[in-house]
Formats: sequence, structure tokens, C-alpha cells
Amino acid sequence: MRAVGYFAENARRNGQKRSIAEQNHAFSDFCTRHGYEVAGTFLDTEDEKGVTAGFSQMLHFLARPDRGFVVVAVDGLGALGSDLGQAALRLLEIEQTGCQVLIAHTGHEAFRELVDTWADRGDGTPISEKVRSAMRRKAVRGEVLGRPPYGYRVGPRRRLELVPEEAVVVRYIFRLYLQEELGIRKIAGQLNQENVPTRRGGRWSMVTVRDILRNRAYLGHYSRFGTTVTGSHPALVSPEDFRRVQDRLQTHHGSVRTRTVQPFLLSGMLFCGKCQNKLIGVSRRQRWVTKAGEKKEAAYRYYQCESRTNQSACAYNTQRAHELEARVREALKEEERPVTRLRRAGNVDGYLVDLIGQVDRVEGRMKRNRRQVEELVADAAHGHITIERMKSLGGELAREHQELEAELRAARDRLQAQQSEAERRSHLEALRDRLGRDWDELPFETLQSSLRDVIDRIEVDGEELRVYLRV
Repeated sequence: MRAVGYFAENARRNGQKRSIAEQNHAFSDFCTRHGYEVAGTFLDTEDEKGVTAGFSQMLHFLARPDRGFVVVAVDGLGALGSDLGQAALRLLEIEQTGCQVLIAHTGHEAFRELVDTWADRGDGTPISEKVRSAMRRKAVRGEVLGRPPYGYRVGPRRRLELVPEEAVVVRYIFRLYLQEELGIRKIAGQLNQENVPTRRGGRWSMVTVRDILRNRAYLGHYSRFGTTVTGSHPALVSPEDFRRVQDRLQTHHGSVRTRTVQPFLLSGMLFCGKCQNKLIGVSRRQRWVTKAGEKKEAAYRYYQCESRTNQSACAYNTQRAHELEARVREALKEEERPVTRLRRAGNVDGYLVDLIGQVDRVEGRMKRNRRQVEELVADAAHGHITIERMKSLGGELAREHQELEAELRAARDRLQAQQSEAERRSHLEALRDRLGRDWDELPFETLQSSLRDVIDRIEVDGEELRVYLRV
């Protein structure tokens, strides 16, 4: 006989996450013990969108007429879904291919384990719930969960212990910042200049240095899952020094540097109507003495064709900055606006409303389908129906679920394509409204960013101004 292995990156067994290597080992051992030939393996990686291409590929393989008799072995119910309802649906989908699903490490039939687990745990309890509880208990004990911070390693009893050569670097970073008053950028540069490697042997960055300066683990405290254990491991910085570092970081974060040169609002958007080269911002400061002996000084700001700046053959094309910016502002006000079909509710038009309705209806049908499957499993768990009867009744529900999944994917694809275009048009229209209403009140960076989103390019040829909007 032949066996197929199905692995999931987020699979869990007895509350513990199972690696792909562990699942593969259990499957290989299963095949050896029971004399199965390996027909193939399928894998699903963690995906925030819930995409399970590996499971779909396996179903397609199992449906092939030439596959021969195959059983499917999984590490545990946790490989089939994050909760028992999802695991039940997938078991039924596999069952429709005529294949039996077994638990690799026990050889037990998966449906029997599903029903027994349901009876013990109750309807719909997430499989991951016990895992989170166990991790919280570990956090309370100060046990390390995840990667240890720079300067530490995981020691006995899962507690943090010092890495001497890294601990020296951590103390050095705090001293450079606090006592020598170096900035984060200079500290990173100094570490690189001194050939001090990071944990991975790379170069230091501002982000890496900043994260070390902010990490409360260096106080000897361990925090995870809302739990803080004080004195769980050796400290690398005193509470007083850590507080002073945080105060300085906050001060620098909240400070705003005074600009020595005022930026030009239309930089990057302006082009010469004569030669198509860019217009660049130019500042000039003039000083003179009046007849009365009084010293005077004035600054002049222009947009000037870079061809002229580079002494090319372009004709004289220079515009006073404030005058040109005012002309662009007026041009945006006068520009004829396209007729919008967008509605205020969700910024979607009639077609989008229909598509959203389609998605909602399909999702509602899938929820009802899922509830019916869970009711069947609950009936089997309570002895109201046999497992075979549950499989028979659930088969049609599994087929319906697959059809609904395909319908939902198609509807979402259509919605995304239409929504992206509608959102883009709506965004541009909203930006133009905001520019017309709040031009004088907007911060410089916000005003410039909004203009760049709305305007593709501006061509200037003397008194002629052509503003090309993004469509």
C-alpha cells in the first residue's frame, strides 16, 4: 500500500508546535512500521491569508484515478487546522477521495481521534488555546520563549545567561551613549570601525543599536504575554542608567531640527517647457549697503531650469518660487474634476457594492456549512450517530464547502481588482479636496507628499503653466 504525508508549518501536538522535520520523521517512521510505500508528501507554510495550496494539491493528487490505494498520514489533528471544526472539514474533504486518514505516531484512525477529542474538549475549542496557556505558565517561571536578546543565551531550565563577549559590547554601547554622549548613528559607526561583529557577523545599524538601548531585558527583567518576572537573569545596566538612557532617547525623538535651508515645495515635479529638463530650486542671498551706510540683506528663491544652471543652450527660464507655487495652487482649483461615481459608504460604486454583497453571501454560506459539520461531529461525539453515519452525511457538506471556497476566491479576486482602482480614484479625489481646503494649514512634508501623489508633472514655459494630474 501507499501513503501520503501531509505537513503543516503551524501544526501542533499536545500543545507543542511541531517542526516540519519532526512531522516528516513521524511520517517516515509510520511508513516503516506499517510497511507503506511513500507516494508523496505535501506541505503548507504559515500564511496570514489562510492560503493552503499544499492541501489543495494533495486533494488533487488523491483524486487521480492512477494513484492506487493510498492512506493519508498526519502528525496530529493540529496539522489539519487550528480548531476542531476546521480539522473536521478537512478530514471530510480527504474522505471524499476514498482515502483513509491516520495519525502517524499512533496509527489510529483520525476520525475516531477527532470524535474522542471533541467529546473531551467540547465543541469548537481552539486547538491552540492550551498552547497559549502553557506559554503563559512558562513566562511566569521566567523561561525563555523565542530568540534571546543580544548579550544572552538560553541556559539550563530555559533561563537567560550571559554571553561574556556580547555582554561587554552591550555595556560598551550604553557607556558610549550615556557617558560619552555619542548619538546612535556614531555608536553604530564606531562599532563597525572597531570591527565588532553583530551576533550574525554583520555590520551594526542605527536600528540595532537603538533596539539594544531600549530593551528592558538588560535590567534583568523578562517580559512575555503580559507577564514580567524581575530578577530572572543577570542585569547588564542599572535601573538609574537605563532610565537616563530612555529620557535622552525620548528627548531626541521629540526634538525637531531647525532647517538651515528652506526646502522647495515643488521639487521633483517641475519641468522646463522649452527643453524638458528639470527645474530646480535655487536660493540666493544678496547683501548691500545703502547710501546712508545701512547694511541690508535679502534672500531670493527661484525655480530655474537645470540646463541654464549647467550653462546649456536653453533659453532663460526662471520662476520666483512663491509666485510659481501660487500659480500651481490656482491651477488645481480650476482644473475640471472628473465626474465621480463613488459613494461615500466605503468609497465604492454600484458594481463594488454588488461584489461585496457576493463575498458576504458566500462567506455566510460557508459559516452555515461549517456549523452543520460541527453539529455532525458533536452528534457523533455524544453517541447520537455513528462515525460512519457522520462521514456519510458530512460528505455532501464537504463537497459544498469546496465549491464555496472556489466561488469565494473568484469573488474576492474580482473585488480586489475593482476595489483597487476605485480606492485609487477616491484617494486622488480626496487629496485634491484637501489641498484646496487646507493648503495653508498643512505641514510642509504633508503638503509636498500630497502634491506628489496628485500631480504627475508640471511644465513651465514662461507664463504658460501645464499641470498634468495623475488619473
